Amino acid sequence: MDAAPDAPTLRSLLRRHDLRLRLEGDEADLEPDALDRPIRWIHSSDLADPTPFLSEGLALLTTGTQFREAGEDAVPYADYVRRLAARGVLGLGFGTEVVRDGIPPALADACRAERMPLFEVPYRTPFIAVARANAEAIAGQAYARRSWSLAAQRAISLAALRPDGLGATLAELARQFETWVGLFDASGALAREHPAGALDADVLAALADDVGAVLRRGARAGSALHVGGTPFTLQTLGRGGHLRGVIAIAAGDLDQEGRGVLTAVIAMAGLALEQNEGLSRARGLLRAGLVPSLLSDDPSLARRIARDLWGGLPQAPVVVAVTDAAPARSDAASEWLELRATDTRGAVFYGRGDEGLVLVVGAADTSALDEFASRFGIRLGASEPTAYTGFSAAHGQAATALRRATAGVLRFGEVAASGVLSALDTDAARALARARLAPLRESDERAGTALVETVRAWLDNDARIDAAATALGVHRHTVRARIGQAERLLETDLASFAARAELWAALVAG
Repeated sequence: MDAAPDAPTLRSLLRRHDLRLRLEGDEADLEPDALDRPIRWIHSSDLADPTPFLSEGLALLTTGTQFREAGEDAVPYADYVRRLAARGVLGLGFGTEVVRDGIPPALADACRAERMPLFEVPYRTPFIAVARANAEAIAGQAYARRSWSLAAQRAISLAALRPDGLGATLAELARQFETWVGLFDASGALAREHPAGALDADVLAALADDVGAVLRRGARAGSALHVGGTPFTLQTLGRGGHLRGVIAIAAGDLDQEGRGVLTAVIAMAGLALEQNEGLSRARGLLRAGLVPSLLSDDPSLARRIARDLWGGLPQAPVVVAVTDAAPARSDAASEWLELRATDTRGAVFYGRGDEGLVLVVGAADTSALDEFASRFGIRLGASEPTAYTGFSAAHGQAATALRRATAGVLRFGEVAASGVLSALDTDAARALARARLAPLRESDERAGTALVETVRAWLDNDARIDAAATALGVHRHTVRARIGQAERLLETDLASFAARAELWAALVAG
């Protein structure tokens, strides 16, 4: 960003030959940037303590009337300058030949001790001339910034008309701000940067984490932060709940003109991204239409369309996954999947089905499923590897795994390994089990018959009376009597395997 040629600083005032100002002492005795700090205003006062009427960031002019009684005593000068420095005064101008000739040595020593710039204002230079010169510099700088802002917005508008409008716009923004600019897509990945490779890898990785956090919140926002000592300004693209990305600029808080230029870029980039939304919706509808085709276990139609549009379907054997992500999160997830499918043509397919988002990846590399679940904090059910001719069965496996999943990716193989009876861990199964076992539990509570305990031990010991009696520590006739009582209460003959299996399932579920 170009600065005004005559910035409102002490250095620029000292360079004005018409003012005839002279710096007292050596610049090396001052802070490194003491002469280059912006002067917000020039004020004059001969009060012994003007600080209650001053604000920080200004320069003070005085004729030294307040020191008439000080004589050679250095204390009043030291106290005076110390108060000015504490108030944030950036420089002190002493008008000579009004009260005395030259600058008092004690004042020069006091300013040197506080490292405050001290300059002489000769009698021929009115204080108002110094104040006017600084005001003109402030106005000139403001005009230059406004002119820069208008020129920058014009250049950015022209860049937006180029074939790669978005890339050209970001490149022009980086040139105008003379710093690094990056565009992160909806998934939080760096899509474009100018100039390329200008950021340290560690800083870029930390910045990507912060951008990911902004995108996961899903709200439109602008923020300023520091990463590895580098200031950044972040601005989201898109509307709340449907963010399309983030623009990051390696610059701290921007002034009004800088924010105006950035706002213009945000509007243009947002428009470019929103123009693609209609096409994205059409692609989403097409993908959703191919899901029923795949569920028919005939991939011919899906293969032809996917080959022409997306580089093909994932190579069989494949793993089918299903997620029931909430609608708002599902939109962001779909966008991430679209970007992933574009970057890895033919490696990922997805579409909306009745159960939610359906994902298909090659069985040889299912890392995309874990990354997807981790990035969006959602749960996925995944099938066993299958050919496309077994897609519907694999979809059923994924839906079954999804119903059992609590977080991350749950594969059907893990569900199957826990056995068929593990499927009884549902509210419906528990309700049926409680109803089935109610007569036994009511008898136990009313008469202390221990029927549930006895039936469980009897079934656990393959329906053998003697083994159950040993396990319970009671006589075998007691076990036989309790089993008979259970049969009467349940109105079921437990001599058949099917009846015993049903009762065992009720005990497992209830």
